[in-house]
Amino acid sequence: MANKLGILVSSNKHLDYVIALTTAAHDKGKNVQIFFTGQGVLLTQRPEFEQLVEKAKLSVCDVSFRANGLSGEVPGVGFKDFATQARNAEMIESCDRYVVF
Repeated sequence: MANKLGILVSSNKHLDYVIALTTAAHDKGKNVQIFFTGQGVLLTQRPEFEQLVEKAKLSVCDVSFRANGLSGEVPGVGFKDFATQARNAEMIESCDRYVVF
């Protein structure tokens, strides 16, 4: 049975779908990892983003975050969770299923 879901978010749209999918997978006992990159990092600034905290392991592309003029803390994202694209590659390798938004 697939127990690990990876989600790549590279668009600044569809946060509601990301939250719904994450919540459904979490409620079914799945391990969820989400990597935000490109324009997707802008979603970290929306109040609804906090609904993902404690439902998934959250990572943010540090280069994209800074390139989009963002700085400061993000709910549920620690210092080591600001990462490179290598984190995305690790997620792809370790997940049973992978979804892209």
